Amino acid sequence: MLLQGEVKVYATDENGREITYGTIVAGDYFGEMSLDGGPRSASVMTLEPCLCALLSRAAVQQHLAEEPAFAMHLVTQVIRRARSATETARQMALLDVYGRVIHTLEGEQGPASMQAPVQLTQITHQQIASRVGASREMVSRLLKDLEKGGYVELGIKRITLKKKLPARW
Repeated sequence: MLLQGEVKVYATDENGREITYGTIVAGDYFGEMSLDGGPRSASVMTLEPCLCALLSRAAVQQHLAEEPAFAMHLVTQVIRRARSATETARQMALLDVYGRVIHTLEGEQGPASMQAPVQLTQITHQQIASRVGASREMVSRLLKDLEKGGYVELGIKRITLKKKLPARW
């Protein structure tokens, strides 16, 4: 259970390439897949100082038996995370790198039909690359091209979406 802070959930391959699945904030939990006794499917890394409570498998199982409402909450959480993983797999399979980058940028603030410039802060090219399964260099090239086209303005850990991003590039 994450009591304070924020963590990212990610996986790496044997070459050190990383894919970020998402973030978890205080009040949420992770590691629930260990309840079946199988291996972990992702790693977790702190993004800021964190305080965690470690709950044993036996304690969680006892709580599930005693609190059916929490059991339903856990099932709902697992379903939500499975849907998110399915969406990530769909994007990886069906969208090119540009499409995944655009989906990530627009996903930060909602639909692409924005009315005014939108500033995305605390996001780096590497973080985008880790989310979309591409190299930082590829993401930087795409963002530079979008900047030349007047669609975005780039800053340090800041990207401003100036107008609706084109569906294709």
